[in-house]
Amino acid sequence: MSVRDWRWIIGFAVLAGLIVWQITAVLLPFVAGAGIAYFLDPVVDWLERRRVGRAVGSLLTIIAFFLLCFLVLLLFVPIIQVQAVELAQRLPTLLATVQERANHFLVDAQREFGVSDADLLDLRAAAGADAGKALSYVAQFVGNLLVGGLAVVNILSLVFVTPVVAFYLLRDWDKIVARVDSWLPLAAADTIRGQAREIDAILSGFARGQALLCLSLGMFYAIGLRGAGLDFGIIVGLLAGLLSFIPFVGVFVGGVTSLGLALLQFDSWVPILIVAGVFGVGQILEGYVLQPWLVGDRVRLHPVWIIFALLAGGSLFGFLGVLLAVPVMAVIGVLARFGVGRYLASSLYDPNRSGRS
Repeated sequence: MSVRDWRWIIGFAVLAGLIVWQITAVLLPFVAGAGIAYFLDPVVDWLERRRVGRAVGSLLTIIAFFLLCFLVLLLFVPIIQVQAVELAQRLPTLLATVQERANHFLVDAQREFGVSDADLLDLRAAAGADAGKALSYVAQFVGNLLVGGLAVVNILSLVFVTPVVAFYLLRDWDKIVARVDSWLPLAAADTIRGQAREIDAILSGFARGQALLCLSLGMFYAIGLRGAGLDFGIIVGLLAGLLSFIPFVGVFVGGVTSLGLALLQFDSWVPILIVAGVFGVGQILEGYVLQPWLVGDRVRLHPVWIIFALLAGGSLFGFLGVLLAVPVMAVIGVLARFGVGRYLASSLYDPNRSGRS
């Protein structure tokens, strides 16, 4: 291609990026619908091979999928709601307990190390100020999340538009793929199709495997923490499982929260060690059983790149960016590996290669 062609391509890409930036607020139902359609396409293909029409199969699959989601919500939402309300009611008591134990710790430190009363007052004042700042930051973050989330993500559009978008995309999926395939430049069509197949294999395996991984870990943590007698164990366990799609974040957030609640709730070390053991066993299961079995190395990205993609996507496009971060980074990884392979096979990397060929 000529320089002029590349200028047109770059200009079009920049314009498309600016448009996406401006309409991010309305994209979530469409992105969610496209993700659901991509996720369910093998099911519709399976029905199609058994002589079920594409439209009928898509409708049945969408109805079954959202009915299953609704049943899951009916099962878990009341439990989570009860624990969330109880946590909100007991939060002042928990904070008072933390403050009381911190005071006991400071008194013991004063007795052990000979800290003066003035220094002790300064420590208490500093701790109170830092705690106030931390709570204000948490409150501000939650407030921004609720206000911004409700402003950006229209709940009604997410509920009603997403199934419609998913149905139409699922019904016409093969036609869309065939139409895009017909637009490929003939000279490079086979190469592009090869990269597209690799991207499809990575994304489909990773998306389905990661969803099952998060669900399995969430159920394990919730049942384990509840079995250990930890208050709010179900909501903390499900949260830890949900955050497990970010490397190390799920176990860190869930582990720190659970141990903190256990230290406040239990007077014996045995249940505290059991809570810690739940996350230890969960990490072993994730690292040696669930991760290799369900996900493997399908995405072929280092955990550092995944964390960077999630943070960058969230910073640029909010929740939508978090949803698209790993798929976009996986696509970039496939194209980058292809480019590096071409470079290593070229005379630019090895000047003697052209002479040998």
